[in-house]
Amino acid sequence: MLNTTQFGEQLKKLGYSFYSGVPCSFLKDLINYAINECEYVMAANEGDAVSVCSGAALGGKKSVVLMQNSGLTNAVSPLTSLNYIFRIPVLGFVSLRGEPGIPDEPQHELMGTITYQMLELMKIPWEYLSENAEEAIKQLERANNLIENNQTFFFVVRKDTFEKVSLKDQKLLTTKNNVKINKQRKNELPFRYDVLEKLNQLKDDNTIHLATTGKTGRELYEIEDAQNNLYMVGSLGCISSLGLGLALTQPKKDIIAIDGDGSLLMRMGSLPTNAYYNPKNLLHILIDNNAHDSTGGQATISHNIDFIEIAASSGYSAAILVDGLEEFEKAYNEWKANKQLTFIHIKVTKGTPKEPGRPKVKPYEVKERLIHFINAKN
Repeated sequence: MLNTTQFGEQLKKLGYSFYSGVPCSFLKDLINYAINECEYVMAANEGDAVSVCSGAALGGKKSVVLMQNSGLTNAVSPLTSLNYIFRIPVLGFVSLRGEPGIPDEPQHELMGTITYQMLELMKIPWEYLSENAEEAIKQLERANNLIENNQTFFFVVRKDTFEKVSLKDQKLLTTKNNVKINKQRKNELPFRYDVLEKLNQLKDDNTIHLATTGKTGRELYEIEDAQNNLYMVGSLGCISSLGLGLALTQPKKDIIAIDGDGSLLMRMGSLPTNAYYNPKNLLHILIDNNAHDSTGGQATISHNIDFIEIAASSGYSAAILVDGLEEFEKAYNEWKANKQLTFIHIKVTKGTPKEPGRPKVKPYEVKERLIHFINAKN
């Protein structure tokens, strides 16, 4: 077995001090070490954990994601359409529940036989983590070389690989909502394009825009292709988790996660996670047209959801329903002046004034220039 603390300290020496994940009994001791000794974000699901770590990586921190192999299926979307195409590297540890020949619960039977195949299909280099400390250190060095060349790497971890680490008492935070505005609307419905145009007008040289996939990112690109923009082109539902990781690692930057109703509905577990870690420099904007506009206008169920109540009860410091561009600008300026984790919900009309083009800049180029923007302003 590996001495977990010594292994964790070796990770620290290589620069890995930011973790996110979902618990697994095979990884519990490494998770306990990370909670005790490092910065650890408790994610609601594995895809969110990958996205949080990806945001941290954008912010300049090498990051580690921890998950059970059943959860690897939940992480496929960001691993393939965020990390791979943007070349955002994370170091992963995935347990091998259901390993052939070792008794386990029936739900792990299939995953135990296909875990490494899934990693290979996703073009993720991987190794079984050795229980020998000397060999494990060599493995970490090989993995780190790939990470530093913008390539994700995963270790597959067998049962009883890590020695016991006791979890220290966790002093849990309590976050509360201070501002909730959820008034009856006058039904002013601008286009999404108008909201994005207003947002672009309001930005300063300390602001980073992260736009969800689909027409949101495409329209922001049409308005102005700027180095402080990131256009998500996949990973539906992951934008605010990406924003959380970036906001935590770049607290002096103003991070704006621009979400859509279809996107947020897919991963609503991100709301209480964002609220718990409560970065004051994160503004989460929901542009809600009650439709999957990028795929033909199919309806979502957003008309039946009170997003303000959900965000407020999750612990967002401010949750504000705005009506039209004037109220949107007022709420935005309030966040800029009095920083606190804020959720702004604005309803918009379906469609767009004109069909937007697609970004001509490659995703990894978008990432590289955003990192340059971050570093230049530090």
